[in-house]
Amino acid sequence: MEPLFIYKALSNETRSQILQWLKNPEDFFDEKPYLQQGLSFRIGVCVGDIQTRAGLAQSVISSYLLTMQKAGLLESERIGKWTYYRRNEKTIQEFSEYVQKKL
Repeated sequence: MEPLFIYKALSNETRSQILQWLKNPEDFFDEKPYLQQGLSFRIGVCVGDIQTRAGLAQSVISSYLLTMQKAGLLESERIGKWTYYRRNEKTIQEFSEYVQKKL
C-alpha cells in the first residue's frame, strides 16, 4: 500500500464517487443484466455501467479506474470482452488503519 497514490486517487471527486458506488453497487447499478449472464456484483461492475453513471467519456473513466487500480483501491476481472471492477477491501482497510494511526 502506497498512501500517496491513494491520496492522489481520492483527490478527484469522480474517482471518490466511483469508490462509493462500488461499495454498494446495488444502490447505483442494475444487477439484472449481470444475473441474466450468470454473474453478480461480486465480480464487479462493468466499465460501461460506471461510465454511463458518471456521464464522462469512456477514455476518462478508463483512466480513472486504472489510477485507482494502480493505487490498490480496485481489482479488475476480464470476462470476454468486458472488464469488471470491484473494491479492494483489503487495501482500503489498510489505508483506513494507516490514516487512524498516522494522522
